[in-house]
Amino acid sequence: MPSASIIIPHFNGKQHLADCFAALRQQTEPDFEVLLVDNGSTDGSQALVRAEYPEVRLLELGENRGFTGACNAGWQAARGEIIILLNNDTAVSPTWLAEIRAAFARCPEAGSIACKMLLFDRRDHFHTAGDYVRLDGIPGNRGVWQRDVGQYDREEFVFSACGGAAAYRRAMLDEIGFLDDDFFFSCEDVDLGWRANLAGWRVLYVPTAVVYHKLKATGGAVTGSYYDGRNFLYLIWKNYPTSLLRRHWRAVLRAQLRITAEALR
Repeated sequence: MPSASIIIPHFNGKQHLADCFAALRQQTEPDFEVLLVDNGSTDGSQALVRAEYPEVRLLELGENRGFTGACNAGWQAARGEIIILLNNDTAVSPTWLAEIRAAFARCPEAGSIACKMLLFDRRDHFHTAGDYVRLDGIPGNRGVWQRDVGQYDREEFVFSACGGAAAYRRAMLDEIGFLDDDFFFSCEDVDLGWRANLAGWRVLYVPTAVVYHKLKATGGAVTGSYYDGRNFLYLIWKNYPTSLLRRHWRAVLRAQLRITAEALR
């Protein structure tokens, strides 16, 4: 039985699979399984996987259940003690999985690992060094678009891990559950990190677990705006402490009105 399960949600991203799987084949840590969860792709992805990547477990859902639906289906089929979410438009460094496993071993309070995610085509610039939530309830990526000059080279606790490359202990997921399907897409990873923190688990950012991401390669700006606007509000409703909301409700309201206006453009 593999010690780690890498779940890759997928929809019509056939052109990205070669880079993603080639990097996984180069891992220095061999004890893992790969599950590609297909949301009803129509671009021939399934045939490609069956023909060229026999080591990959292909789960065909037959319909688009969104990011959360695909990840949750993968979680139900996964056999590892470490559960990893990985976008299909990524390439991981050769020691990526080894660094994740070592971090979990030395930090028992960490229920989740956030990776150092850099841009695929500008590898000296950040996508994220872990996620945060502001007092107005709006989440974000630490370091996004910044040039990497060592400012995030320290291992430290963060609020949550970006679901594009995030690792979780099965023990934590057994306790708090996995992704909330009501999000469908966007903010589901922050919600999971929030629930982990509330349950006493920590999220550890590991800068040596490096991932290169083709940011927005398989996402749509209009769709993203709709789900961002809706899910920011849902995230607050689910998790924001009442005591803090009483103090910061004006900032929360202003942020929600701004996001709603942007989504309706």
